[in-house]
Amino acid sequence: MTEITSLSQFLTTANTQFKIYDLGRRVQHIDMLAFQQIDSLLTPYPYPIQGHAQFAIVFWHQQQLPYIWFVKLPLDEQGLLSPAPRTQFIKMILEALGRNPTQALTDEQQEQLANNPFSFKPNQHKLALFNALVRLQLGQPASSQYEFAAQYLSGQAPADTWPQLGLQGLADICVRAHQLNHLDDIINALDNAPIEVQAALCQCLEHINVDKRLAERLFNQLLQAKEHIKVMYLAALASDIQYSMVAINQLNEQQGLDDNMLITIAARNWLALKDDATRKDYLEALAKQPQHFFNQVFADIVAIPSLRPGLLADLRHPDRSVQLATAIGGLFRATSL
Repeated sequence: MTEITSLSQFLTTANTQFKIYDLGRRVQHIDMLAFQQIDSLLTPYPYPIQGHAQFAIVFWHQQQLPYIWFVKLPLDEQGLLSPAPRTQFIKMILEALGRNPTQALTDEQQEQLANNPFSFKPNQHKLALFNALVRLQLGQPASSQYEFAAQYLSGQAPADTWPQLGLQGLADICVRAHQLNHLDDIINALDNAPIEVQAALCQCLEHINVDKRLAERLFNQLLQAKEHIKVMYLAALASDIQYSMVAINQLNEQQGLDDNMLITIAARNWLALKDDATRKDYLEALAKQPQHFFNQVFADIVAIPSLRPGLLADLRHPDRSVQLATAIGGLFRATSL
């Protein structure tokens, strides 16, 4: 009998079909070949958060409803899945389920899996977006909240009925933005809907690739918004690197990159930090924060494989302010890079 050493191997051996979704920084599908490289400890996890990979495995047999596992595994210093915890997780699954992950579970097996130390529960808005995305990609109908959300955003329901909106319904609308007139309805809502509805829409848009027209609307809303709500529009621009870069630049010029903005950029808009000039502005703003804050955020973003080379080069770049040089010195004293 072949020894099972990876999650992909286990799911393939069990004759399941499966999809993988990151649920760490943004809810997004991970390509199957990419995950097999990650799962085989050949490639760093692309979206680490706080030293872990947080992802969902969606798997099913033929026409069965899908099963879902939310998995949180630690990463090593190279950003690879730590071998021992990954092996322990696989062993735990095999002990509970044998080689068939879709078998009916006994109470004892259910308790064994429920107590799995590698499981986690996504927050509400990530879970809503994840559910909407999985339903769409597997050809399943949207949730029961979808119809009212569509009626409200299209103006068919009275404006004062917005408290009846469910986050799941708005997530269904956002992942289906290019169906019917949903894109126009979302754009109009960002002009006219109560701020509570706009905030819920932005929480969903953080995780999807937004249309250019929608990105332009979000950017304009950010420019016009009061300081305390600018951050929600910035996060919603996460998928649009160009608008994210321009927004970060403008916020920096206005001294608007406070601690909340800096955390949001690290968590959602990190793709904009691939740009050298944007990353420099970001680090200079980060250096104005307390040393422990600088160290914590830098450690988080330097773990992202696509940012690591540039950030390590920035540590030794001669063209930096005294304040940034001091913060980097404090970082070196606190940790060894």
